[in-house]
Amino acid sequence: MRLSFPAPLRDAATETGAAPLGDLPEWDLSDLYEGQDAAALKRDLDWLEEACRSFAEDYEGKLADLDAAGLLECTLRYEKIDVIAGRIMSFAGLRYYQKTTDGERAKFMSDMQDKITTFTTPLVFFSLEFNRIEDAHYDAMMAESAELARYKPVFDRMRAMKPYQLSDELEKFLHDKSVVGASAWNKLFDEQIAGLSFEVDGERLGIEATLNLLTDSDRATREAGARALAAKFEETAPLFARIHNTLTKEKEIHDRWRGLPSPQMGRHLANHVEPEVVEALRNAVVAAYPRLSHRYYKLKAKWMGLDTLEVWDRNAPLPMEETRIVGWDEARRVVSEAYAAFDPRMEELARPFFTDGWIDAGVKEGKAPGAFAHPTVSDVHPYVMLNYLGKPRDVMTLAHELGHGVHQRLAAGQGELLSSTPLTLAETASVFGEMLTFRKMLSEAKDDAAKKVMLAGKVEDMINTVVRQIAFYDFECKLHEARRGGELTVDDINALWMSVQGESLGPVFNFMEGYETFWAYIPHFVHSPFYVYAYAFGDGLVNALYAVYAEEGSEGFEEKYFDMLKAGGSKHHKELLAPFGLDASDPAFWDKGLSMIEGFIDELEAME
Repeated sequence: MRLSFPAPLRDAATETGAAPLGDLPEWDLSDLYEGQDAAALKRDLDWLEEACRSFAEDYEGKLADLDAAGLLECTLRYEKIDVIAGRIMSFAGLRYYQKTTDGERAKFMSDMQDKITTFTTPLVFFSLEFNRIEDAHYDAMMAESAELARYKPVFDRMRAMKPYQLSDELEKFLHDKSVVGASAWNKLFDEQIAGLSFEVDGERLGIEATLNLLTDSDRATREAGARALAAKFEETAPLFARIHNTLTKEKEIHDRWRGLPSPQMGRHLANHVEPEVVEALRNAVVAAYPRLSHRYYKLKAKWMGLDTLEVWDRNAPLPMEETRIVGWDEARRVVSEAYAAFDPRMEELARPFFTDGWIDAGVKEGKAPGAFAHPTVSDVHPYVMLNYLGKPRDVMTLAHELGHGVHQRLAAGQGELLSSTPLTLAETASVFGEMLTFRKMLSEAKDDAAKKVMLAGKVEDMINTVVRQIAFYDFECKLHEARRGGELTVDDINALWMSVQGESLGPVFNFMEGYETFWAYIPHFVHSPFYVYAYAFGDGLVNALYAVYAEEGSEGFEEKYFDMLKAGGSKHHKELLAPFGLDASDPAFWDKGLSMIEGFIDELEAME
């Protein structure tokens, strides 16, 4: 049941100002509801309350006695409830993220969360009872009805939690309590981050504008931005440490009661991925640090005429890079043409995002930072949020989030319960969309110098997606393990953060005083524990996929690719990758993906 709303889960540094970007689109949420007072919203709330009550009345205590036809009817009713609850929370969440500092929007979202949690509490029995159905009876029902067996992937993921479920009473208690548990702390984090103000050279800036200074061409400006961030994070670190301490302890309590063997196991189960596959990915990336990030940043220091890099140099533009603002119309053209060149259907699926109010692009006061694509529900359409101010990397972010949107539109055909893609595969179309756009932009580079800048930018993006996210994953693993030993001070968390920074970024970096608090603003750790490895998984998967595409040509590839996206959450990663001759459980799979990044660095070194 979709009771929470995803945080912006992609870094997208942006800035404020009056750049000539053209008309930036805003969301039209009327496809969900006309407004918070809409008659349709009241109607759906009333329907949902009654639907949940009657569902529990009809099925609680009776699931084990249902035949295949009865279980199918039950599942279809549950799916309809999921659609309506998801529609309501999508509307409330999207409005909230447009302006998180608006008290009325925050209240509306909380009120909707409270109502839906109350309405759906009677449904908690469903997964618990379902998991108590005898295996032989379950298998017989799946064999009897093909229509019911279509939902088997959902049922199997549910039954994977069977060893870890609690009593019905405890599960209902946890469900009821959720609105004052993790979701309340998530909301506090969002409001605090959106409300932060940073003083840079006498000017007050929000977090997006200040983070964007780290990509400025002027080194003094970058340093000023980094020091302003450090000063504010140091000031607010006790609050963010309290948020982390509370959430990690809550998770430890839940995991301990459930008997989960590790803090990461819940995420692995949700992603339908084996722990050893994630471990193979993590180990492959860590082993590659010297060949990837260490090697690249040494090159970057040379290009910048420096012996060592400071943290504010990590995402700095290269000295030979032209400062250029990419207007919205040009960004749309580049991404649309890149998608169309791969397959016209890709561009057709992306087009309504631009024309029908499915993108909210501009930076606005109180708007949530970063970027995301939210699928809403399977009978509406996704919405994309950006903070776009015309940097070339913002074009790549547009390509990334549109990839999510295309994926979500294709997967919607599976229906609400089967459309949701595990996080490990959810990054596939987004990273592939980025790669298509990058290849197009590279082909249009006017000379070798421009090509060098583009290659370097792509390597940096890939390092941020693979190396950086695995370092984040290691930080989270250490954080959750350390919290099991007791309350963590700010200094404790700072030390854990710094323990992964030098290892991942390499010996060429100095770390300024204050950088140790930069864990504080990253939403992934708060909203979606251990989410971050999905970025590295997705990048490695797409790099391997693209290598197949490049080696074998396009014949037949597009159809297999579209079939993979249409599958949503209906197939395991092994089944989805098999048509391409790939297997994520094979350690060589990850080396194939990492070798693409190495190849780009080889090209850059050859240009020296």
